[in-house]
Amino acid sequence: MASRRGQMLDGVLLLDKPEGLSSNHALQRAKRALDARKAGHTGTLDPFATGLLVCCLGRATKISAAMLEADKVYEATLRLGEETDSGDLTGHVVFQQPADAEPVSQDQFERALAAFRGEIEQIPPMYSALKRDGKPLYEYARQGIELDRPPRKVLIHRLELLDFEGGDARILVHCSKGTYIRTLAQDIGRALGCGAHLVALRRTQVGPFHLEDAIELESLQAMDAPQSVLIALHALPEGLWPQNSKPKDQV
Repeated sequence: MASRRGQMLDGVLLLDKPEGLSSNHALQRAKRALDARKAGHTGTLDPFATGLLVCCLGRATKISAAMLEADKVYEATLRLGEETDSGDLTGHVVFQQPADAEPVSQDQFERALAAFRGEIEQIPPMYSALKRDGKPLYEYARQGIELDRPPRKVLIHRLELLDFEGGDARILVHCSKGTYIRTLAQDIGRALGCGAHLVALRRTQVGPFHLEDAIELESLQAMDAPQSVLIALHALPEGLWPQNSKPKDQV
């Protein structure tokens, strides 16, 4: 019988995080469903965001560093005409395009994307977990305090328009680690002069792992043998293990 602390399971769970849960809450529910003792996720998604959350269990936690460094792919929906303080739909509107302004056309939007491909600089948002003097920036933001943040270079490998309708633009973003999609949305809106913020975000890829191979949390919780969906250590893609850290029984 498993102890209350759970079983020592080794492997990787590809979880399709639902909307409304923090990444940690989704991880903890998955961990309980699996009766796992040790687990961690490899890259936070905001509560309003959905999609691929790579969860490492047991000895697989040693690949977490590689996953944090990996490229990510997202589908993001931008609402044009309004900018919010958080860069997404959870924030307060701080800029609104005048009602009599000419709406942005699809051609204008696609032309604006060209400036955001390749290496770009981003100023990290105040509503982020980056720390200053040991305190996350979002804690300062909630107090109405804005601090200077140095810009950081990120790489946008691919940026494409998927759909453009009714003032909303859905884009595909393939980017390097450290890219803030909320900031990208905000910067695109500023370049167009109309303002923009995220209303939906879905992560579809992290490094070699794809969303189509993930399981929804409710489905995992309903399974009789949820451990069966774990990717075993020997089946993980090559190149993820730190040097000399691959378990000897998997070499």
